[in-house]
Amino acid sequence: MKPHVGPRALLALGVLLATLSGCQQEGPAEQAGKEVDKAMSNIGEQMEKAGEEVQDSVQR
Repeated sequence: MKPHVGPRALLALGVLLATLSGCQQEGPAEQAGKEVDKAMSNIGEQMEKAGEEVQDSVQR
């Protein structure tokens, strides 16, 4: 027996594929967000390192 695929199922599949293909592209906002995340991570690491250096100098 052959499976019957109706027009509604084909339309739903087309919409799903179009939606998923649009999600794979990164726009400028996503790229900028990633750069901000990287910068904040670097700042956090530098602040942690500075805090450790201050603690070491206070203990001496």
